[in-house]
Amino acid sequence: MKRISLTRYLIEEQRDNNSIPAELRLLIEVVARACKTISHSVSKGALGDVLGAAGSENVQGEIQKKLDIISNEILLEANEWGGHLAAMASEEMENFHPIPNRYPKGEYMLLFDPLDGSSNIDVNVSIGTIFSVLKAPEGMKEPCEKDFLQPGSKQVAAGYAVYGPQTVLVLTTGNGVHAFTLDREMGSWVMTQRDMKIPADTAEYAINASNARHWYPPVRRYISELEAGKTGPRGKNFNMRWIASMVADVHRILNRGGIFMYPADEREPDKPGKLRLLYEANPMSLLVEQAGGAATNGEMRILDIQPTKLHERVAVFLGSKNEVELVTRYHAAQG
Repeated sequence: MKRISLTRYLIEEQRDNNSIPAELRLLIEVVARACKTISHSVSKGALGDVLGAAGSENVQGEIQKKLDIISNEILLEANEWGGHLAAMASEEMENFHPIPNRYPKGEYMLLFDPLDGSSNIDVNVSIGTIFSVLKAPEGMKEPCEKDFLQPGSKQVAAGYAVYGPQTVLVLTTGNGVHAFTLDREMGSWVMTQRDMKIPADTAEYAINASNARHWYPPVRRYISELEAGKTGPRGKNFNMRWIASMVADVHRILNRGGIFMYPADEREPDKPGKLRLLYEANPMSLLVEQAGGAATNGEMRILDIQPTKLHERVAVFLGSKNEVELVTRYHAAQG
């Protein structure tokens, strides 16, 4: 593959398909630069004094790591002055972040999980940044929380950066899914995969099996069939892979197939799930669907869910289409 930079890809996509307005292109480039900075901080580890807990909790009641806070600040500072955004929202902040009055306002809104997979930070396992871009509602003067509450199908772009052995940016603007690897020597993102596709069938699944005793019957049924292997009702052996970083698990699925599951369970029956709809489920679901996969909450397509609050949670089943459809059917049968 000839070396195509992220900037060149975005400009050619804008020119050939008229699918990326100039302001959106510049916004994506700024997010990509911020991810490059986060990657640099992650790679320093203990040498940069960025490991360990920060001694605070986020709005979700989760212990924040130093890198959570650093990554959040990097994304805020990189994006607030460019003139492309009306407002931002982060998993790490209780309220949305309006663009300061001293800067020009744009027509887009950015949502992000600055560092997904916090439990892996201190043990040098892959983590990542997830982002989602929405169009600001027509006629919006001063942004409010309601402006962010758009179904995932309204996203104009979504992506993630995974900080692993290589730093890779995976992006969709609604015209397929493409991956760019960070060339550290040149400091540029170079396209390394074009039009990624998830196979419809798979023999791999990802789920936190330590929660098995709390699962609802449809999930228990589905997992027990996978565990039964070749002699069970599915007639083949399945392997479980669980990295405990959604970015890393989804990246594997985009590359070789699989199903990722984070279901609701019986511990908190009033909660529809653990993952955040706006910062995690929606952007990942758009990427997965653009790659030919499927994503549901066990009952309906995730991208069709109408959000009701900024930090709404949701159950997630995404990846290889035939497996997602099967576990969703089991939920329907149970209902």
